[in-house]
Amino acid sequence: MPADSGIAEAASVLRAGGLVAFPTETVYGLGANALDARAAARIFEAKARPSFDPLISHLADAADLAGLVGAVPPAVAALVERFWPGPLTLIVDRPAAIPSIVTSGLDTMAVRVPDEPSARALIAAAGVPVAAPSANRFGQLSPTRAEHVVAGLGDAVDVVLDGGPTRCGIESTIVDARGERPVVLRLGALPVEALVEAVGPVEIRPGSSGQPVAPGTLAAHYAPRTPLRLGTAESAPGDGGRRGFLAFRERPTAAGWAAVEVLSPEGELTAAAARLFDALHRLDAAGVTEIVAEPVPEVGVGRAINDRLRRAAATWH
Repeated sequence: MPADSGIAEAASVLRAGGLVAFPTETVYGLGANALDARAAARIFEAKARPSFDPLISHLADAADLAGLVGAVPPAVAALVERFWPGPLTLIVDRPAAIPSIVTSGLDTMAVRVPDEPSARALIAAAGVPVAAPSANRFGQLSPTRAEHVVAGLGDAVDVVLDGGPTRCGIESTIVDARGERPVVLRLGALPVEALVEAVGPVEIRPGSSGQPVAPGTLAAHYAPRTPLRLGTAESAPGDGGRRGFLAFRERPTAAGWAAVEVLSPEGELTAAAARLFDALHRLDAAGVTEIVAEPVPEVGVGRAINDRLRRAAATWH
């Protein structure tokens, strides 16, 4: 149903323990009442998500953070003031009201305020924090359109709110600012450069081979069903195979590619990020046997784009 007119019904579903997929500025989230352990368990079941991978809880307003977790360290408060609402998830100590299933047994919680009016309206109408990872099967491509959610999860979701394509197109940046220096645990839609400008030097520590300390940080993740590898378009496939190419700004000149997607002909990284998962969904549906993805410049949000491509490739290698 439309995101603007379906909020009251969707909020009722959340309060009753149901699942609602809804748009944020980053990707579509699969939401449940974060105070309800059984509702949160439905998220893990619907996504086939391992129980060791924690969820992000979403709030309607930055002012709601104090009511949920109490006082936070000054660096966390500074980031809240500067970047909320927005694509920044912060690590805080888990309050007693949040069931341990939401944090996968960790004594910390990931939390953010989305910069999407319909998402905040939904959370406010529900009257509870909303746990919401991306609305897709675990490890697969994140959804940036409502149709991606329906194709991936089907009737495992009670309500899907359709707000059109998401603005950022990749997940939020996750930061733990409780210590002496902020640590970036997941690269995302908020560039590292913006964090450095706001708070000074940060440490970048993305990736996990054991239990994740933050959502979406497993080494292999965000993958299409079609095998993907990083590469260039210098030579087209020579074995007659059907391969697809994900280009940053220029279509390959060589013939032989069965399908091609260009992220940003203008070379604009924000636009490339917004189209990343949508382009990969199309290549995944094109019937190719392999996707070759061209890395983008490793600056700004380009770091997060390359991070997603590397994790997708790691699933297949």
